[in-house]
Amino acid sequence: MRVGIHFVNFTVPGAPATLASVLADTARAAEEGGCSSFSLMDHWFQMEQFAAHTDPMLEGYTSLGYLAGMTERITLGLLVTGVTYRHPGLLAKAVTTLDVLSGGRAQLGIGAAWYEREHKGLGVPFPPLAERFERLEETLQICLQMWSDDDGPYEGRHYQLAETVCSPPPVSRPRPSILIGGSGERKTLRLVARYADACNLFAESPEIVAHKLEVLARHCDAEGRDYDAIDKTILSFAQPLDDPDAFLASMEVYAGLGIDSVSLMPMTDDPVAWVTRLGDEVVPRVAQIGS
Repeated sequence: MRVGIHFVNFTVPGAPATLASVLADTARAAEEGGCSSFSLMDHWFQMEQFAAHTDPMLEGYTSLGYLAGMTERITLGLLVTGVTYRHPGLLAKAVTTLDVLSGGRAQLGIGAAWYEREHKGLGVPFPPLAERFERLEETLQICLQMWSDDDGPYEGRHYQLAETVCSPPPVSRPRPSILIGGSGERKTLRLVARYADACNLFAESPEIVAHKLEVLARHCDAEGRDYDAIDKTILSFAQPLDDPDAFLASMEVYAGLGIDSVSLMPMTDDPVAWVTRLGDEVVPRVAQIGS
C-alpha cells in the first residue's frame, strides 16, 4: 500500500515569506520518506470547513510547477481540479506542461467542483450541478483527445474546440494518469469506470468505502471495464503519528477492500517535521501491507 501527502494548510509560521521553502521542503521530505505522491487542493479561497476563507491559498498548477523543479521522483497532482476553474483545452495544456517539466510525474485529478463562494468571489461562473457533471464528462473527453494522435475538432454541448493540438505531448506513456475524486454513485463513479485510471474516496469508514467500491465494480461491468485496472485511493483525516499501530490496523482493513493508496494531511505548523517523522515511522510499515 502506498502513502501520499496532501498539503492543505498554507498558514505556516512566517508566511508568506516562508511559504515557498516550507512547501518545497515538505515535498522533498515526502519524496525522501518514500511517499508516492504529493498533492495540493485546487481552490482560490481556503475551505470554510477547514479555516477562514480569507486564510492563505496558493493557485494549484503554479505551485505544482514550482514543486516539479524541487523534486525528482514523486507524482504531482491536484486533489482535485474543479472542472469549472479552467477551460478544458487550457487544463490539458497545463497538465501536459507539468508532465513535461517534471519528467512524466503529472497526474490529472479532477472533479465536478463545489465551492460556490470562491466562484462568486472571483467572478467565475458556477453552473448547476447537473451541468457541471456534463462539463466534467466533456472535459475528460477533451483531455483524452488532446493526449491522443487526434488533433482535430471537438464538438460538445458546452465546449467546441477547432483544433485539439497539444505540442509538446506529455512525457508520460501513454498519457498522464486521470484520477476522478468523489463518491457519487450515479454519476461520479460511472465516470470513473468510463474514463479514469484512479478514483479517490473519503476514508469515512471501511463499510462506506466497501459499498462505494461495489458500486464502482457494477459500473465497470456495465462499461466493459476491468475493475482491477483502476487504482483505488482514499483521503484520510487520520493523524497516524498519534497512534501508528492503530493507524496501521485501519489501513490493513482498507487494503483488504482493495485500496491501493492513502493520502494523509499534515495538520501542523511544522509539516516538514511531521512528514519526515511519517517517513521514518509509518510509511515503511504501510508499504508492507499487502506485500
